Amino acid sequence: MKKREEAISYCLRMGNTYEDYPFRDKNWTLMRHIENKKVFAWIFEKDDRIWINVKCEPGFLDYWRQIYTSVVPAFHLNKDHWNSIILDGTVPEEEIYEMIRQSYMLTKKSNSKVNFNK
Repeated sequence: MKKREEAISYCLRMGNTYEDYPFRDKNWTLMRHIENKKVFAWIFEKDDRIWINVKCEPGFLDYWRQIYTSVVPAFHLNKDHWNSIILDGTVPEEEIYEMIRQSYMLTKKSNSKVNFNK
């Protein structure tokens, strides 16, 4: 995976998702859940490469960063929760897919409150 279109296409296959362009800068594609509108992937071009920001569980943040030099603390997001994947061909596609799937699952969770007063 090296192209924006490939990343968007994969994210759309996750189910109940859509692509969004909420900023004036059309460089930023946000992949969101339909139900809760939460973003699970930020896709953008930087330094002539496509980057994808994905949410990670705390234990996996450093794991991915240590294994691949093209997985770095997230550009423009909280570095304690998000990584950036630089699509330069050094991270195997299956690993990219896994990071996107993890981000999808982490952001799919609902923040709805339980009403105990019924």
